[in-house]
Amino acid sequence: MTPPLEEPLGEVIRRHRIGARRGLGQHFLLDLNLCRRIARAAGPLAGVTVIEVGPGPGGLTRALLEGDAARVVAVERDRRCIAALAELAAAHPGRLDVIEGDALEINLAEVSDPPRRIVANLPYNIATPLLIGWLKRIGDFQSLTCMFQKEVADRLAARPRSKAYGRLSVITQWLTWVRHEFNIDRRAFTPPPKVASSLVTLTTRPEPLAPAGWDSLEAVAAAAFGQRRKMLRSSLKPLGLDIDGLGLDPAARAEELDVEDFCTLARALEATPGQPRPHTKGR
Repeated sequence: MTPPLEEPLGEVIRRHRIGARRGLGQHFLLDLNLCRRIARAAGPLAGVTVIEVGPGPGGLTRALLEGDAARVVAVERDRRCIAALAELAAAHPGRLDVIEGDALEINLAEVSDPPRRIVANLPYNIATPLLIGWLKRIGDFQSLTCMFQKEVADRLAARPRSKAYGRLSVITQWLTWVRHEFNIDRRAFTPPPKVASSLVTLTTRPEPLAPAGWDSLEAVAAAAFGQRRKMLRSSLKPLGLDIDGLGLDPAARAEELDVEDFCTLARALEATPGQPRPHTKGR
């Protein structure tokens, strides 16, 4: 039998009957050189536990096992893929752990040892909810190197005064440094998705960019960007904030504020009588 790391991925898919399922957001990367490039983008992995979510037939998993990661933990909910991944685990005893389950319901810190990094070609249908959950526990991870739809990746890295800048930009940049790695053409996947993809690395900041609580920051960002064409005096009026007193322009719009400005608003919200005092998550 061909060794698991040498068998073409197309043959693995055929042998295990792993046809991509739309309901699981599956788009497989079969180009091992591209998988290796993704693994390299995560940086040196010696002594690190790498967590891969949605490994599918194991293309990126192979690339990670070729490197010097101390351990790879693969989280997969598709039972058809579990059998293929089990073959890789048997070929690398003690280095690959395969966990069958829904990544949205798994506390990754409980199934892995620090230091941890996430490296994954995320299922598109749950990529943003996964990211939000990980950001809430960002202190558990050194970094996240993940594939997103290009539109989502653009939002993560967007700067103020740009069309893509919004709530996700603020929360992500508050907790991490965002680096765009490279774009990937839709034709690189099997089957090709309808959109282009981008690989992004989020590196955890030692401390958030500015003091704020998660709940309060999310509340002011939601209110401001929920009516992004309105001036702050209108969009934030329900929150009862003294925008003038904070040194911000009440006539400004949400997209004109930087992350630190939103943190200023969040702290003011926490100090407003009658408002709950949110706590900072992920620390």
